[in-house]
Amino acid sequence: MLIQPPIDKLIDKVGSKYALVCLVTKRARQLYDKRLNLIEDTDVKAVTYASEEIYNGKVLWTEE
Repeated sequence: MLIQPPIDKLIDKVGSKYALVCLVTKRARQLYDKRLNLIEDTDVKAVTYASEEIYNGKVLWTEE
């Protein structure tokens, strides 16, 4: 279960639960594929790291 960052704050940043799931899974897959290069702390799971990036504004959601 994801506690930090708060899910409600992530939904506010992205706009909807569906968009949040899509963005987190896409970014987590990118991180997982290139884990050694992108994640500093190897004990952190890719989904957690992706969520933190979204929360901190490192990854942005844009609607087409």
